[in-house]
Amino acid sequence: ITPASMMIVFLGITIGTIMTMSSSNWLMAWIGLELNMLAILPIISKPKTTRASEATTKYFLTQAIASAMMLLSSTMNAWQTGNWSILELKNKFSTTIMALSLMMKMGAAPIHFWLPEVLQGATLQTALLITTWQKIAPITLMYMISNNIQPAILVSAGILSMIIGGLGGINQTQLRKMMAYSSINNLGWTITIMAFFPNMALMNIFTYIIMITPIFLTMTNMSTKTLQNLSTTWTTSMTMTLSIALLMLSTSGLPPFTGFMPKMLILNELISQKLTTLATLAI
Repeated sequence: ITPASMMIVFLGITIGTIMTMSSSNWLMAWIGLELNMLAILPIISKPKTTRASEATTKYFLTQAIASAMMLLSSTMNAWQTGNWSILELKNKFSTTIMALSLMMKMGAAPIHFWLPEVLQGATLQTALLITTWQKIAPITLMYMISNNIQPAILVSAGILSMIIGGLGGINQTQLRKMMAYSSINNLGWTITIMAFFPNMALMNIFTYIIMITPIFLTMTNMSTKTLQNLSTTWTTSMTMTLSIALLMLSTSGLPPFTGFMPKMLILNELISQKLTTLATLAI
């Protein structure tokens, strides 16, 4: 891909996300997400391998289905209310479908199946893009409609994401798959608190993005893709190996690292909302 075409692609990704974040209309938000999705496809398929082509196809199909669900939901709501405004999503059925489509867009359980496979087929830089920038637009939309979504739906999906994200990463040797399950787990925390304190959900996801970016950049720098590669880098680059180990502990929410702060605040909020059982389950 030539530098000019790469610039157009990255411009498409940036404009698509900004368009979705700044729109007050479902159609404009949908157009922004479509532009964003179509722009990232050449980046995923850039390595001319079978695995990259497979990852591109999986990403395209899941995102296209999510976009179709989003369009169906907003059309049904507009049919009933006569309004395309994002904040006027009043129909319960439309709200549920919209919540599911946004969860599918960002890769939260129970519609998470595509994320580990796509990350495994993509390069480390593309995996970084999918786990950070690509989540901003759907999370912004979920934040905008969080008052209208039934808390039971968000909490159920959040707990399921925490469980699947926690258990899925246990037996992995591929670092990209581990990062995918880490992303699913973190989305679980974000979605759970979105039902009660949306501002804290945004703080949690942005803290996660700040933590996961240096992990991927360090892995790219050291050319590590498996745990075995990571274990052998100790002899060549001790500082980087130590940094990535500390960053991973921070991502998992271990005190006294940065990643512990949002999780502690979320647990505190769940307890203050009289959701002690939920907080215990989250731990």
